[in-house]
Amino acid sequence: MRQLVLLVCMPAVIFMLASGPLKAGVIPSWGDPADKFGFCPITNEVSFYKNYDDGGEDRGQTLQVISINTFKILTTFNVEFTADFNWRYSYVDPFDMGLGKNRHDYYIELSLVKPVTGIVSINLQRVTSTFEPEPVNQFGFRLSF
Repeated sequence: MRQLVLLVCMPAVIFMLASGPLKAGVIPSWGDPADKFGFCPITNEVSFYKNYDDGGEDRGQTLQVISINTFKILTTFNVEFTADFNWRYSYVDPFDMGLGKNRHDYYIELSLVKPVTGIVSINLQRVTSTFEPEPVNQFGFRLSF
């Protein structure tokens, strides 16, 4: 799992440092003149959190990676990647806290989204996490408003 985090985060950090002063939207859009291929970043974020519950108790740390980008390869679609990595105070089963705590847990979601109309899209995604014994495939519709 650490290799995946490094694979996603390190190129982004190197690119940002090499590009000079940081600014919003450092990943440029591009497209071919025939408008058959292209790329447009929507959001690419890496967040670090220190977690506390309502009583002020330390609940560990979280690294969150979110990447949503539009691609055009003859047709337009979005590729979405969301990952949440938690350290310390992560429950083995969040629905049965009596089972105890893990040292870490994670949730990773990879989605392929094809817009159908301005507000309706078809969504295919794969979810893997420490909360499920095996990966889950999801297919459905999305309303964007």
